[in-house]
Amino acid sequence: MVMDLFRSEEMMLCQLILPADSAHETITKLGEVGMFQFKDLNADKTAFARTYASQVKRCDEMLRKLRFFAEQIAKADIMVSPKAGVQRPYELDELEGKLHELETELLEANSNQNKLSRSHSELVELQLVLEKAGGFFEDAMRDVSSIQDELHARAHLPDGSSSPGPSIQTPLLNSATDGAAIELQVRRHPSTQPLCQASIFPVSDLVLDQETGGMASNSARLGFVTGLVLTEKAQAFERVLFRATRGNMFLKMAHIDGLVKDPVLGTKLEKTVFVVFFAGERARTKILKLCEAVGANRYPFPEDRARQSQMNAEVNGRLRELHVTLDAGERQREHVLSEMAVSLADWSVQVGREKAVYHTLNKLSVDVTRACLVAEGWCPVVAKGRVTDAIDRASFQSSAQVSTVFKELPTKEAPPTYFQTNKVTEVFQDIVDAYGVARYREVNPAVFTIVTFPFLFAVMFGDFGHGLLMLLFSSFLVIYEKKLSNVNNEIFNMIYAGRYCILLMSIFSMYTGLLYNEFFSMPMSLFGSSHYVCPSDPSLPFSRCEAGAKDGLIMNPELDTPYMIGVDPVWHGTKTELQFTNSMKMKMSVIMGVVQMTAGIFLSAVNHRHFKDNLSMICEFIPQVLFLMAMFGYLSLLIIAKWCMGTREHPITADLYHVMIYMFLSPGNVDCMDSITGKAGCSENLMYSGQGGVQLFLVFVMLVCIPWMLLPKPLILKKRHEENMRAGFNLLVEDDDDSSNGGNGAHAEFEFSDILVHQIIHTIEFVLGAVSNTASYLRLWALSLAHAELSAVFWERILMLGISLKNPAVIVACFFMW
Repeated sequence: MVMDLFRSEEMMLCQLILPADSAHETITKLGEVGMFQFKDLNADKTAFARTYASQVKRCDEMLRKLRFFAEQIAKADIMVSPKAGVQRPYELDELEGKLHELETELLEANSNQNKLSRSHSELVELQLVLEKAGGFFEDAMRDVSSIQDELHARAHLPDGSSSPGPSIQTPLLNSATDGAAIELQVRRHPSTQPLCQASIFPVSDLVLDQETGGMASNSARLGFVTGLVLTEKAQAFERVLFRATRGNMFLKMAHIDGLVKDPVLGTKLEKTVFVVFFAGERARTKILKLCEAVGANRYPFPEDRARQSQMNAEVNGRLRELHVTLDAGERQREHVLSEMAVSLADWSVQVGREKAVYHTLNKLSVDVTRACLVAEGWCPVVAKGRVTDAIDRASFQSSAQVSTVFKELPTKEAPPTYFQTNKVTEVFQDIVDAYGVARYREVNPAVFTIVTFPFLFAVMFGDFGHGLLMLLFSSFLVIYEKKLSNVNNEIFNMIYAGRYCILLMSIFSMYTGLLYNEFFSMPMSLFGSSHYVCPSDPSLPFSRCEAGAKDGLIMNPELDTPYMIGVDPVWHGTKTELQFTNSMKMKMSVIMGVVQMTAGIFLSAVNHRHFKDNLSMICEFIPQVLFLMAMFGYLSLLIIAKWCMGTREHPITADLYHVMIYMFLSPGNVDCMDSITGKAGCSENLMYSGQGGVQLFLVFVMLVCIPWMLLPKPLILKKRHEENMRAGFNLLVEDDDDSSNGGNGAHAEFEFSDILVHQIIHTIEFVLGAVSNTASYLRLWALSLAHAELSAVFWERILMLGISLKNPAVIVACFFMW
């Protein structure tokens, strides 16, 4: 028996009694079939109090590890290439141990790699400090040498004057502790800040004695701090240093070309090398705190040039060693991730399936002896054989001593709705379900949506050329659907899922483009010459007919039949083109909307007949049809009559807006006749004799239909309930087990107020919806007009502009933009 898409499948409530040793395998096989919906028999228990909560937690932990592996593989940009042959499947316990080992190995590798990478970054920064700060001190030495030469020249003046004093010493380079050595250490601070040392050394601060003309030497203690700071914080760092030390410091900075990888953040940033000279322990403490505040990395710097060269050589050697070590560690890590990536997808599926099995087992009721489990669920009648076969296979594979018991339960509970779909109908079913799922055994609107949805899109997107492009794209998706099914991109997957919908939309767009006679916004003359001519001279072509652009065209007297298919191409570019296409598309949209809404009402009649609900047929279907036909059905008939009844000599010029407005504001007064003067203000609105009486009757029918939909059904239901109560029938079955699950108890309680309120809402919704939905269908006209006008603008302003430039590259670019 083929599953029917027109109505949802017939469902039956089943009970399964599963032995504990075969329960897992049975649930797995039923999940593979996908035709059994389990009911939760432990709804009163929390997720942590259920039988298999620990197994679900284990699966969650394994899935977390798999997600971690996937993130690491994505960061490493490793391409997954499946290995030849079949991978050996793991048991759940074995897989759990395997994942734990891999996680431990990967975390250790990441930790070691981070430590080595951080050490490498610190050494790179130290190398930059040695380079830039060494330049500072070399400049200072050159300045001191020039001063010494100048003082020496003054000491040997030609006039025989005495020397001014002893030679000046290098104030910032000569240390009293020449034997002190600074060891190369890039130590780590517990707070993850690189630890360095502020060098303090004695220098000779020489001051000129103005009274004796000689030099006085006063001993002082100066120090300096070197490091790197972010370039964006350099100016603020300088200002804060100046204020904190009250100007008693000397700062030198040098910007580093390019980006430097920060040891802490691990990202490449713009940085600046700085050297701060200070005097005193208090100034040193303040400067160190400010460096920590701005996130500056401080590094040791020796004063002696020989020691600088030695430290630089040691840093270069360490960098080469770290580079080799990092490369080896990265290769090992990539090897582990590559081996892991081959089986990651299979492991994820396996663990996800196990979690779903245990999650389903938590819905089952466990026997007091824990020897068996009891399950209840819904199964399509047509799939009963597949379900029983799956149960038998599970019992055989698990070698269970007792087979699973399968039996059907009688119930009055409302079954769930299930539709069997395929790759073509699935997208349309999803569109319908997005607005609401049909009740059990109701007519499925998705069957009609397969045609109506693409066609209504085509009404708005009617262009033969654009539809052809869509057809080529959708055909590509359909032809190569097996290859494209493995693409892992969210946006593309959405387009791929709707490939058959796009295919139908493209076909209908080509059809409506043929009716609109548009090919990339240009008219097509596929069916001979036009049936309209220039009013001043019928022999003139349309491009030279000035009267046609000003006053419009006239029907060719030699051709008494209209254009064969679609809109006559001669309308393109004329003065009346927009007026004609607006009127045609707007009226066509109204007719389409009325037809589709009427079809929806008749589908409700099919549902009423199927459920044998004669009360709803009489009190809902009939007044709804009469109301809709009396208002918008009549409007559609007037539109068709205006198209068909007029002749060239006596055209119908009735304004249908005025006809519908006066139909409600002044029933029976069609031609706007003044009651005092007796003159008709809009005699052209009178389209046929007796029109006023017909419209008056239709208004009366609409007024009658509103209370008809509102009152009879609640009152009749109330009367039926009272008769049943007098006859002694109790609709509430208190001892029924299904009542707690939304079964009979959900329908037994009768509340007249609830039914009346529901009917009031339903009536108001239909009356207002009839008006608003009809107006909503006008968007078909609006979007069709917008598409046509935008296509014309793109044709004139982009494509024609590119062609006029006579540049092949520009022409191609403008074509794709168009």
